[in-house]
Amino acid sequence: MSILQRVTDIRTLLSDHQLQAYIIPSSDPHQGEYVATHWEAREWISGFTGSAGTAVITEDYAGVWTDSRYFIQAEEQLNGGPFKLHKMFNSKSQDYFEWLIDHLDEGSTIGCDGRLFSRKFLASKVKKLNNKNIDLNPNLDLISSTWINRPTLPKDKIFEHKIEYAGETRISKIKRIREEMKKVEAGYHLISTLDDIAWTFNIRGADVNFNPVAYAYALISPTWTTLYIDPDKIDPVLEDLLSVDNIDLKPYDYIWQDLNQLDSKIPILIDENTISYSMYRAINCSEIINKTLPSIKFKSVKNEVEIQHFRNVMVKDGVALVKFYRWLEASISAGITEYDLTEKLAEFRGQQSGYFSESFNAIVGYRGNGAIVHYRPSKEDSAELAQEGLLLVDSGGQYVDGTTDITRTISLGSPNDQERDAYTRVLKGHINLDRAVFPEGTLGVQLDTLARIHLWHNRMNFLHGTGHGIGFFLNVHEGPQGFYPGIASRSRVSIDEHMVTTNEPGYYKEGIFGIRIENCLLTVKDKDGFLKFETLTLFPISSDLIDRSLLTYDEKEWLNNYHQQVFERLSPHLSSDEVKWLEMKCTHI
Repeated sequence: MSILQRVTDIRTLLSDHQLQAYIIPSSDPHQGEYVATHWEAREWISGFTGSAGTAVITEDYAGVWTDSRYFIQAEEQLNGGPFKLHKMFNSKSQDYFEWLIDHLDEGSTIGCDGRLFSRKFLASKVKKLNNKNIDLNPNLDLISSTWINRPTLPKDKIFEHKIEYAGETRISKIKRIREEMKKVEAGYHLISTLDDIAWTFNIRGADVNFNPVAYAYALISPTWTTLYIDPDKIDPVLEDLLSVDNIDLKPYDYIWQDLNQLDSKIPILIDENTISYSMYRAINCSEIINKTLPSIKFKSVKNEVEIQHFRNVMVKDGVALVKFYRWLEASISAGITEYDLTEKLAEFRGQQSGYFSESFNAIVGYRGNGAIVHYRPSKEDSAELAQEGLLLVDSGGQYVDGTTDITRTISLGSPNDQERDAYTRVLKGHINLDRAVFPEGTLGVQLDTLARIHLWHNRMNFLHGTGHGIGFFLNVHEGPQGFYPGIASRSRVSIDEHMVTTNEPGYYKEGIFGIRIENCLLTVKDKDGFLKFETLTLFPISSDLIDRSLLTYDEKEWLNNYHQQVFERLSPHLSSDEVKWLEMKCTHI
């Protein structure tokens, strides 16, 4: 079925339901960034494959709204089809609700599936729609009847994330959550986000590509805990372990009826940012307490066991990358493609102990493709590498003992002055943030500028955030913290001790090249109430792209010290030829 036919089918349903528009987001009922293929409705309807975006279909118009990470990709993938691109989060943009308010007549009705939107988001939009006399029907799933051969929900088994990795029992985690419930006098607590459930119960799954989570809900009271999950996903051994810890199991869909049958006099703690609009409406409690999930902050602050595993897993990942980049250098003349590189990255990581999967679709962008911030090469349409131009490789691994995320930009030939200048300014920003010393309570937005200032001096910038939190054998993008400009909610969160956050400034010249340098940072104590960063990632940064005249003595010293650390940590795990290669890449400047 063509994209145009799919849109036509939805428009037929618009007429049937007396709607003037229908909204199709990228999310699932758990508000996940990455979702199972069953929930990839926006991709199916539009052909745009980016992880973030929303499709809107009216009687005579179809549009996709997405952010700057995907502008170039979306333009290419939507070109020639019925959908038009709308660029979000720039000075001239409207979000899709604002656009609908401007383009629909009074008395119109918009339809959507309320399971796929957070309570906070959709409730705020309903008020604006009502002011314009436009109704919203949030109870319509128009996708299921039109998506022929839609993938089924996953049935993979979940498994125990052992205490030797987690560092804290689920009993202890649930106790901490109950203490937070008591502080706000809540008698129930609902968790619907998959990574928070995985963290709380020390379980992992394979329902979502690259994220070791399983579709489930959890309901906690001061005396009982219920996990709602497909019973086919749990083997008898794990079922017994959960039973010993006084965790009841119920089928996944039973959460809806249980929420409707709660004691209405007992307050429930929820998070309007993470609970779906439809699920919020199913809650029977007369008092609903809205606060950030306690588990979000708990899991962002890593314990000592997790931290040590993070340090160890970076060695394994660094070894895999040494093997990968040596293979790359030896294979360029053989006609390899961007897609070949994604396959090899997984192959070399797969040789490491504890490997589970990649942590996201590897971003391998050669020359102009590197300027597509979240570019994903396909087997059928992938650029062939040559001995010239820049190559950006952003990838990561999921291991039972940690999650990695690293970006390196290398030159496959002789870099020109423009490439050297841009690369060096990105590197200076990366070093500037890495070397930051800051008081406790400092927000991500306050540190974000450190990574941009040297680009700004030359009227250059990048439109994505500078860094995001990262999970421990969990989602590679994890809240609540990050280094973001002021428009992002995560920019208003403090960067606390024992958080792991990426440092990834970049610069992109459309159609020509992309540059990004990324390491993972652990926040550690400095002294006198101040904090600083420990660099976790272990792999050389390309020295041949640096304009050394732009680096200060301190910046050169930072790079030399970092390379010394990389060499000392990785070399004991390499062959003699690999050690020689690494030594060359870590040569002091």
